[in-house]
Amino acid sequence: MVNANERPFSTFRPRNVFGVDFSGARLAGKNAWIAELNVIGDPGQTTSPPLKLNDLRPLGRAAGDDERDVVCRFLADSILASHDALWGMDFPFGLPIELGLDDWPSQLEHVRSHDGDAKSYGRDLVKTAQLVGNAMHIRRLTDSETKTPFDCYHYRIIYQTFHGMRDVLARVAGQDATAVMPFEAHAWRAKSPVRRVVVEACPSSTLKRWSLPHQNYKQPGDQPPDAVRRRTRRAILKVLSSSVEISDHRWRVMMNNPGGDAIDAVLAGVGAWQSWYRDDHSAIANHERYPIEGRVYC
Repeated sequence: MVNANERPFSTFRPRNVFGVDFSGARLAGKNAWIAELNVIGDPGQTTSPPLKLNDLRPLGRAAGDDERDVVCRFLADSILASHDALWGMDFPFGLPIELGLDDWPSQLEHVRSHDGDAKSYGRDLVKTAQLVGNAMHIRRLTDSETKTPFDCYHYRIIYQTFHGMRDVLARVAGQDATAVMPFEAHAWRAKSPVRRVVVEACPSSTLKRWSLPHQNYKQPGDQPPDAVRRRTRRAILKVLSSSVEISDHRWRVMMNNPGGDAIDAVLAGVGAWQSWYRDDHSAIANHERYPIEGRVYC
């Protein structure tokens, strides 16, 4: 149990916010994007945007290579090198309690020790789910609460879950001055102050919380966005710009990026940042499910 009176979570006030639209594809760097935002105001600020978008680019360009292994290592290294930073990452951080994989460190080890690829890992989880109940797919509590598009081992998300947990989170978990929340809330009781916090984000859930369109802004087929997608993106960016100062150049990048991944990276960061100041972190840390299976910060 975490004592809220010992080094309270509210003392962590990030100056830098990173949003990551993650990909588990072999050439992950092509479609995964990273947004870097600076905090220039208070969370409740209404007269001007409290965040400024300083950088927005594909992760492959940032890492110098599109290969998944290179991108994941670059991402883990970047997290550990950051200071006063909040990272919102768009992939599931944990697995449902019902699968019986024990606590979060045990889940990370379960993923790391799997003798196979992400697809076979997802199939194994489906078999486990069938053994413990009647359903093939089990949603975490947070998936239901935040209305995520898929359960965390659905075939359309398992590559993100598998490589995100194995190749990114397993490299940063347990490191000094780092807290992967809500699993590592105990980091606030350690001697060294927390310098960086990593949380699970979901752009779609953030759009739903804002009552904005969460479909028809991603253009399939790597084609230029059509009129419908552009109209939806303008509606999203209009609301997003109330929280984020966006240059004309980066506005055009988000309007023109075919898959909508650039927008998702910014949404991941902003949603995580708003959630950090809105949520009761002590209650989350002491929840019966969140510290085991994870929670979406959106």
